[in-house]
Amino acid sequence: MKKIIFSIALFIGFSTQISAQKVEFEEYDLDNGMHVILHQDKSAPVVITSVYYHVGAKDEQPDRTGMAHFFEHLLFEGTKNIGKGEWFKIVSSNGGNNNATTDDDRTYYYEVFPSNKVALGLWMESERLLHPIIKQDGVDTQNEVVKEEKRLRVDNQPYGRLLENVKLHLFKKHPYKGTTIGKMEHLDAATLDEFLAFNKKYYVPNNATLVVAGDINKDEVKKLIKDYFGPIPRGKDIVRNFPKEDPITETIKAKAFDPNIQLPMVLAAYRTPGVTSRDSRVLDMISTYLSQGRSSVLYKKMVDQEKMALQVGAINFSQEDYGSYILLGIPQGKTTLSALLEGMDVEIEKIKTDLISEKDFQKLQNQFENRFVSSISNVQGIASRLATFHVLHGDTNLINTEIDIFRSITREEIREVAKKYLNTNQRLELEYLPESEKNKYKVED
Repeated sequence: MKKIIFSIALFIGFSTQISAQKVEFEEYDLDNGMHVILHQDKSAPVVITSVYYHVGAKDEQPDRTGMAHFFEHLLFEGTKNIGKGEWFKIVSSNGGNNNATTDDDRTYYYEVFPSNKVALGLWMESERLLHPIIKQDGVDTQNEVVKEEKRLRVDNQPYGRLLENVKLHLFKKHPYKGTTIGKMEHLDAATLDEFLAFNKKYYVPNNATLVVAGDINKDEVKKLIKDYFGPIPRGKDIVRNFPKEDPITETIKAKAFDPNIQLPMVLAAYRTPGVTSRDSRVLDMISTYLSQGRSSVLYKKMVDQEKMALQVGAINFSQEDYGSYILLGIPQGKTTLSALLEGMDVEIEKIKTDLISEKDFQKLQNQFENRFVSSISNVQGIASRLATFHVLHGDTNLINTEIDIFRSITREEIREVAKKYLNTNQRLELEYLPESEKNKYKVED
């Protein structure tokens, strides 16, 4: 029976490999430096207009954190030709939806419309870039919105400060040591002139990638893009020269306390290379091998068999300049945090010493084939990946070829990358504890 199931898994993997269609796209630059990517898909009468700005939390001043995320909110306030509070009404009344996201490396805005509204989507994004209204009343309004978001997603969320505490210890020089949402006192202290300066520096066409994808007539869309975005003046070139981190050579031990949890968590976090590196992709495979699904190594051993953990995970949190590879676990019963970490370390050492089995390796390949197919299964996913691969990787066609990199990774490479990065003297060991336990330790606020 096991052989039959394994054969079916192999067949599924093969099927997904051959079913993925190549994503056709066209890209070019406007005279003002804006990069344009067009993808035509006539399968549904839908179009996405999106702009991906190469600006995130790492671009902020140390005493003005949260600025990039704040702009994600602020630039929905209105423009010269879109009244305050009208943005979402225009989108919804024309059968569309929209959103925006920010992280440490980029800010991404998009609208999804019926395809006959492509001109509206392009006009609205050109308005955001050319005619934003940045006034004190809008700043004050969004300041309260961001504070409420922070309360909901961070301050009052169980384990909400987990990543914040990991980054605080893994990064000492690079701005990744901060958080995307930032510190509210920094936003409170920022002047209107500082918000205007941030917009002038980063919200310029030469720092933006426009993606239009879906049921489009490319010649018509090109003319609209030229009309709406072509006249926008080029901004000054942005120079980035972030400090480099020193290697971690001794285990960093730390504790953090959370008032929103009752169960502690233990983490081991390693600083790893950025998203463009081959090693980062190998680490993706290792994290999938360790903890994706109930049949994964850590879950099967520590949750199912040994009943040591309620939850375990391995996450390759990869960013433009560096990555953070994180092992985490919540103990069950009388299991101590140190015992839980030791149990995870046993599996890491196996990867570093032995080749994973051929069966597990084939399963990994199947998982990444499925992930690849899923990532380009709809026009929104395609638009986002086109922009990401262009801006953060410098190669838009990775939307088609990145899977070949994963296919070329070997079992031997998995072992060598684990040996290179996942060592106890190169990591943070963090005990993430309920705040009620704080009085047991001499910890300064």
